[in-house]
Amino acid sequence: MGEGDAIWTPSILAHSTLGAVRHPQLHFGTDMETKVSEGGLNVTLTIRLLMHGKEVGSIIGKKGETVKKMREESGARINISEGNCPERIVTITGPTDAIFKAFAMIAYKFEEDIISSMSNSPATSKPPVTLRLVVPASQCGSLIGKGGSKIKEIRESTGAQVQVAGDMLPNSTERAVTISGTPDAIIQCVKQICVVMLESPPKGATIPYRPKPASTPVIFAGGQAYTIQGQYAIPHPDQLTKLHQLAMQQTPFPPLGQTNPAFPGLDASPPASTHELTIPNDLIGCIIGRQGTKINEIRQMSGAQIKIANATEGSSERQITITGTPANISLAQYLINARLTSEVTGMGAL
Repeated sequence: MGEGDAIWTPSILAHSTLGAVRHPQLHFGTDMETKVSEGGLNVTLTIRLLMHGKEVGSIIGKKGETVKKMREESGARINISEGNCPERIVTITGPTDAIFKAFAMIAYKFEEDIISSMSNSPATSKPPVTLRLVVPASQCGSLIGKGGSKIKEIRESTGAQVQVAGDMLPNSTERAVTISGTPDAIIQCVKQICVVMLESPPKGATIPYRPKPASTPVIFAGGQAYTIQGQYAIPHPDQLTKLHQLAMQQTPFPPLGQTNPAFPGLDASPPASTHELTIPNDLIGCIIGRQGTKINEIRQMSGAQIKIANATEGSSERQITITGTPANISLAQYLINARLTSEVTGMGAL
C-alpha cells in the first residue's frame, strides 16, 4: 500500500453501521489505523450499534454501572447517542480485540435479559439474542456474495442467522443487517462481517442513518399529561408548570426494577393504593399477550404492579388488581383500555 493510499474501516451498530472514510465535513465515517501488537497486525475499528430504548437501558444499567464496567473491562470506547428517539446509536471504538470483547459483553448481557424475562413467563424455548448492524448499501453486495454464497458461508460457519434488509434505512444509504443466535455465534458472525467490510470498502460517500425522534402521543392520567419516552412516562412540556409541584413529590414512573427517584435527594412518593377492575374472559388474551408480553409491557410502562386472577368456574369475567401510586394506576388503566379498544375495533396489536 502506497504512502498516500486511503485506508478504510467498517463502523458497526447492534442495529449497526459499518462506516466510511472520515472526511473533514462528513462526520459519519471512521479512520482505520494499523498497529503492530503482540498478536501481529491489529486494527482500530469503530462499530456503531443501533438499539431500541429497552436495549440501551440494559447496556447503561443502574446509574450507568453496566456501561462503565464494559468500558473498563473491554478497553473500548462506548458512546450512546443523545436524543428522545425510539432507537439510539451505540458507538464502540478501539482495537479489534477490545471491540470484540465489548461486543461479547453486550451479547451476553442481552442473553442474561432474555433468561431473566423467561423466569416470569410460561415460555419453554429460549429465544435467540438479536442485534442489528447498519451497513452502507454499497457494501451489502460483498456481504451477500454472488448468488448469496458469502452470506450462506457466514451462516453455516458461525451458526448465526443473518438477514440483509432489502430497503435502505430512512434518509440514509445504509441497510440493516440483522444477526440472531447464541452470543458465541453472533460474535463469530460479526468478526466475519468485519473482514468482508475491510476487504470491500464502501464506494462513494455514505449518508448515515440517524434515528429520528418519535412523535409521542400525549397520555392523560390522573388529570395530568405525560409523554412516553422509552420506559419512562415524562410530564408533557406544556404541563410542566402545572406539574412542578407534583414532580417535587413523586418521580415519573421508573424503569422496571428501579426505585430511585428521578429527582436526586427527593425520596417522597405518594403511598401505594390498589384498584380493581374486571375484564371479560374473551378479551383477557389481548391484555396478557403472547407469553405474557403485553401485560409485561404495561407493567414496565406504568410502573404499577398488575395481577390477573385465575379464571373461576361459571364466571365470564376475570379480575385485575393494579397496585401503585395514583398516577401509576391511572396510566396502567389507560394502557389496558387502549389494548381493549384496539382489540374491539380490530386494530390489532397496539
